[in-house]
Amino acid sequence: MDKLTVIKIGGNVIDDPNALKRFLMAFAGLAGAKLLVHGGGKIATQVADKLGIQTTMVEGRRITDQPMLDVVTMVYGGLVNKQIVAKLQALDVNAIGLTGADGSTVLAKKRPVKDIDYGMVGDIEEVDSGQIQFFLRQDLTPVFAPITYSAAGELLNTNADTMASAIAVDMAIHDNVTLVYCFEKKGVLKDPTDDNSVINELTPALYAEYKAAGTINKGMIPKLDNAFKALENGVSKVIICHADELAKAVNQGAGTTLRS
Repeated sequence: MDKLTVIKIGGNVIDDPNALKRFLMAFAGLAGAKLLVHGGGKIATQVADKLGIQTTMVEGRRITDQPMLDVVTMVYGGLVNKQIVAKLQALDVNAIGLTGADGSTVLAKKRPVKDIDYGMVGDIEEVDSGQIQFFLRQDLTPVFAPITYSAAGELLNTNADTMASAIAVDMAIHDNVTLVYCFEKKGVLKDPTDDNSVINELTPALYAEYKAAGTINKGMIPKLDNAFKALENGVSKVIICHADELAKAVNQGAGTTLRS
């Protein structure tokens, strides 16, 4: 079984050109097969504002009507994705930019309306790990934008954390997979105001305790839910770390490591 590192990079790093440059240099330097899933950052909101399209967020999630879907497709699948691919090519990484629609790699369904109508948002149904393996065997490094497609031929905006987790789980059928979530914090923190209060290791039991105490809350909960789901479904290791500590986290240890 080969080793594969699936890495998700957060939007706050994408919004900072210097931080993104440092991250991509570290990503390029990682040995072995690797795959990148990126978020979109604030650029989609900025473009939408220029086009007179209103941005609506509910609990940190973007409501995606058809005009907003057009924007996120252009920004995530176009501008952001191709900028990352071009920068990786300059670092001698033969990257290929993809959405879930390309090669039918990530199939989703439109999220049903319950309490909130999220619009054209996709919940992942299937990942074609064989197709992704084909890209890797051609010595290509896939770079996924968080756009999927439906059986009806619709494009769907999809949470990048969830997409990274789903891809990692399906690739774990073939490979020994490490899933790394990189963002602007040093890991999961006991105190959100203290970047040195990193929780070095989390188990499901500890996670439940920290949630009950309110130590872990808000946006970190869905990220960790995705991470533990990946562990439960075959992923070997999950790490949450600062983008600047990617190499250290993968090769030596940094950030927060999740264990089942």
